[in-house]
Amino acid sequence: MFLPFFDTLRRAGVPVSLREYLSFLEGLAAGLCTYDVDEFYYFARAALVKDERYLDRFDRAFSEAFQGLEAISSDDVLNAVDLPEDWLRKLVERHMTEEEKAQIEALGGFDKLMETLKQRLEEQKGRHQGGNKWIGTAGTSPFGAYGYNPEGVRIGQHESRHKRAVKVWDKREFRDFDDNIELGTRNIKVALKRLRQWARHGAAEELDLPGTIRASAEAGYIDVKTRPERHNAVKVVLFLDVGGSMDAHVKLVEELFSATKAEFKHLEYWYFHNCLYEGVWKSNRRRWDEVTPTWDVLHRYGPDYKCIFVGDASMSPYEITHAGGANEHWNQEAGQLWLTRAREQWPDNVWLNPEPERLWNYTQSIGLIREIFENRMYPLTLEGITRAMKVLG
Repeated sequence: MFLPFFDTLRRAGVPVSLREYLSFLEGLAAGLCTYDVDEFYYFARAALVKDERYLDRFDRAFSEAFQGLEAISSDDVLNAVDLPEDWLRKLVERHMTEEEKAQIEALGGFDKLMETLKQRLEEQKGRHQGGNKWIGTAGTSPFGAYGYNPEGVRIGQHESRHKRAVKVWDKREFRDFDDNIELGTRNIKVALKRLRQWARHGAAEELDLPGTIRASAEAGYIDVKTRPERHNAVKVVLFLDVGGSMDAHVKLVEELFSATKAEFKHLEYWYFHNCLYEGVWKSNRRRWDEVTPTWDVLHRYGPDYKCIFVGDASMSPYEITHAGGANEHWNQEAGQLWLTRAREQWPDNVWLNPEPERLWNYTQSIGLIREIFENRMYPLTLEGITRAMKVLG
């Protein structure tokens, strides 16, 4: 019965063995998860996945093998957000013309927006729809979901529609980038090779063919010579923007991530969301619980590292310029301060942007990031990566 599931996992690249599959069947036979979809999902994941890097692949394979089963209920998601459930239901999506959008005015700055939100939360007693003041849906208020406002706080909407939100009041879950993607990585590897610096170190265990020929000719007999293997001596620290508007670029960034891990032996990577702040993380599943202070990262890797930021740089300008402007938390210091510290620590730095270069001038935050990086922003294309590697080299 579960052989198709086992086969789907193998095809998805999850390294599940026959021993693990038999243990999984033994657990089912023992009644560890009877008549409960949630229990079955978590038991299968615990029994068949031994490395958290493959959790996302497991989720996709599970969904393919058991289409129609809901592994995580909507109640779990709604309970994770501290807002009344009926407020979060999408009743009507507000679609407006460009003329109508132009007539709607912003409140007038980040501080004013936050102050007004606090007042609304204290005053509002019920649900609202279609208005221009209260927290609700399908309106022109700065607070709510499925409406429009030039600057607002998005509450209870599962994805961005206009990319205008200053803050997002939702606890969203992002997935890690897959570091084993092979499609399309070959040309990226070729572009990254421009950054290679080879050095020989370690035990002499590689055949030195020219040395062997020369020594044998001099000695009159076969005199085998060995030498240390060559290793890529370049050190790279990679910062990856994840979630939100970056969801549209997952495949491209995964290809870059996979190629980078294959090319550089000394690679350290960290995730961030939108802009660099006081904390970064290694696993998106644990980004709320296992955050590493950015100061620790700045002190951990020396100035000999090459620093590469990857992100679309598309966000509210307040997220870069203001304390408290971060999308999902209250940051004590502005994002631009942390970016400047990173550039000072690692003088060899670039920013790779998956957004088409022809669109950069239409987004204010991209202009701010380019200014901070002194125009060291390059498109995430083969030509752009090649230009970036020349700058880093």
